Amino acid sequence: MTLATRKLGSQGLQVSVIGLGCMGMSQSYGPADEAESIATLHHAIELGCTFLDTAEVYGPYTNEALLGRALKGKRDKVTIATKFGFKLLDGKQVGAERDSRPATIRSAVEGSLKRLATDHIDLLYQHRVDPAVPAEDVAGTVGELVAEGKVRFFGLSEAGAANIRRSHAVHPVTAVQSEYSLWERNLEPEIIPLLSELGIGLVPFSPLGRGFLTGEVKRAEDYPEGDYRRHDPRYQGANYDANVEAAAKVLDIAAARGAKPGQVALAWLLRKGTDFSVDIVPIPGTKRRKYLEENVASASLKLEAADMAALDEALAPGKISGPRYPERTMVTIDR
Repeated sequence: MTLATRKLGSQGLQVSVIGLGCMGMSQSYGPADEAESIATLHHAIELGCTFLDTAEVYGPYTNEALLGRALKGKRDKVTIATKFGFKLLDGKQVGAERDSRPATIRSAVEGSLKRLATDHIDLLYQHRVDPAVPAEDVAGTVGELVAEGKVRFFGLSEAGAANIRRSHAVHPVTAVQSEYSLWERNLEPEIIPLLSELGIGLVPFSPLGRGFLTGEVKRAEDYPEGDYRRHDPRYQGANYDANVEAAAKVLDIAAARGAKPGQVALAWLLRKGTDFSVDIVPIPGTKRRKYLEENVASASLKLEAADMAALDEALAPGKISGPRYPERTMVTIDR
């Protein structure tokens, strides 16, 4: 199948209905495999999965450079989203520190353009809100970059309601990227209604619950050193046991539908976009063609109202045990 496209936000951006998160090709989920990652990127283009998500901090820098190499001669076939905003020093991330000063944004964009081997970024996100820099200054700087042709659209990642409003008042925000899935539903009370009000799209990352919703999970201690899940609170101890029980409904519905559990989780997200009147485009991450094909196929899976109700009940807010990040990471979330 070839994926359809859909609008993302009200500023004119069109993207594939499912995107591809590229971070895991360079970090967090086991050793890198450049040959398979490039083959996955090329296959994504063949399947019409052309909304590609990266960031300067992934690596740092190596993920953008990978895309730059893989997309040589193919740049016009894809929509590239990248991000700025974490503090980097001598090629390394400085803990959870952020830096969105205007000069830093401009420097970051120049670096991203060079690594991506392109003259423009389709969607530029502020990766995390910087409490030391007013939202108006960030939006104004990105607006200047849009006027210069270096950026097409502006986005925010994990921003709270106040900063979304303040940013949007200066330069239109096309999309907000945030963790959202059956596994993590903190956006529903306030953020999603705001996005609907302002005509801003939602790009859920980790739409498969960092792998938990695929049904192929192990306890934290069973993952190798260097794998993010080894330190994920939801994979640890009693949290793991409770979450396996909660996620069982996803597996049950998948079996009944002849689908993979991850496909059910993605189909739920796509249906939620209609329910909430928000353009939702999930970006499941993978570095393997096999899983890419499974994710793309989820676009043709239609869940019944009874399925949606059962999933909403089984994984309702409060049913998932443990925080979604370790404490040192949670401090960067603007909510």
